[in-house]
Amino acid sequence: MRIPRDDADALQWLLFEQAGIITWAQATAALSPAAVRHLVTSARWSRVCRSVLRAEPPGGPYSQAQAPWVAVLAAGEGAVLAGLASATAGGLRSAWRYQTVDVLIPHQRHRADLLRRLPLGLPAVRVRRSRHLPDEDRQRGRPDRTSMARSLVDAAQWVRTDAEAQQILAAGCQQRRATPAEMTAVLARLPQARRRVLIRQTLHDIAGGAEALSEIDLVRLCRRHRLPAPTGQQRRRDADGRIRYLDAYWPRWRLHVEVDGAHHMDVRHWAADLRRQNRIWIDGDRILRFTAFDVRHRPDDVAAQLRAALTAAGWRG
Repeated sequence: MRIPRDDADALQWLLFEQAGIITWAQATAALSPAAVRHLVTSARWSRVCRSVLRAEPPGGPYSQAQAPWVAVLAAGEGAVLAGLASATAGGLRSAWRYQTVDVLIPHQRHRADLLRRLPLGLPAVRVRRSRHLPDEDRQRGRPDRTSMARSLVDAAQWVRTDAEAQQILAAGCQQRRATPAEMTAVLARLPQARRRVLIRQTLHDIAGGAEALSEIDLVRLCRRHRLPAPTGQQRRRDADGRIRYLDAYWPRWRLHVEVDGAHHMDVRHWAADLRRQNRIWIDGDRILRFTAFDVRHRPDDVAAQLRAALTAAGWRG
């Protein structure tokens, strides 16, 4: 929607702030019930579901900004956007496209009867009740949502797979949207959280320095194969003065491990990686490189080479 003019009335500004979605109660606070009914029957406005209207003619596509407003307003009093939809609204960049908009409501309320009534063109809405939604887990926004730390923890417990849960937590920390300490505090307030042990362990690994999922997998691989744990995400200044972060480093044995993701296949990244690898060798460090796929799916091979490199550098097990 276009930004209203400075002399616009309160209703126009409300419609702008809420992406053109408005409740019946909000509309009739500004206009008479007859005027609102006339806007709907004349097809200037359309009905989204019970008690929620859209200030646009019926049949048009819904914008990306309108779906969260429909979900929160239809869910009623005390509802806040939650999970992956909330994290995305807060700025999380991710490859996960949420198919369902999650909304949290206070536990004492019944779930809103809106799931069967939303029109085509909108994502499904899943209304969840929560006994634990303190003020520190809420954040004012457009619309109101859970805090980023709470959104990430909830998303991790609601996604389909453990791998997706770990990826979401790692992405939130990598993008500096929330810290492991903030998410650990949220987890402590959710005693019945799904995947509680997995989430706590993943946050522990991230706090230890491994932020990418492949690096977390490497730390756990070392733990399983009784190898010394690396120092993750260690700062190092290159010969050109630029600060680099090492994926995994064993300073005592001067062993450096790079876990290559898909971006390393790009020719520009590949050439820069080779130059950086050469500098590491020149400085006297050993370096091993593995693909993220190998770390995850060929852990025995990776562990064997790690063991051999550490042993050659003086580790005695």
